[in-house]
Amino acid sequence: MTKKSKSILTINNMYQLKFLKKENDLNKLIKFNKRKRENFSILFVSLWDKYSTKVVDKVKEQYKDSERGETLYIVDSFRMPHSFVIYQTTKVPHLVQLRREGVVSEDYLPNVMKALKIS
Repeated sequence: MTKKSKSILTINNMYQLKFLKKENDLNKLIKFNKRKRENFSILFVSLWDKYSTKVVDKVKEQYKDSERGETLYIVDSFRMPHSFVIYQTTKVPHLVQLRREGVVSEDYLPNVMKALKIS
């Protein structure tokens, strides 16, 4: 593996965390993505749920100082309940990955953790 491919792997294995507080912000991101087609992920959680809390804690621990890589937006059901309708979220944690090829949605906890590269 060359140095260039190694650096690409490390960038792809990183996430920049951003906590959304308003539903309007999420709607703007989705509209922007329809035009721009950039890769980003949305993690839907409920901080009343112990599994969601564990996932958020592990993600914070793993990527707290990361300024490189894909953006991971975290959406809390308490602050933004209507945003869960957009991707038909019925279980939490729910990871939605917006890619150039399309949308990948996952709500099975082991697969969510694997996609986020946390254990």
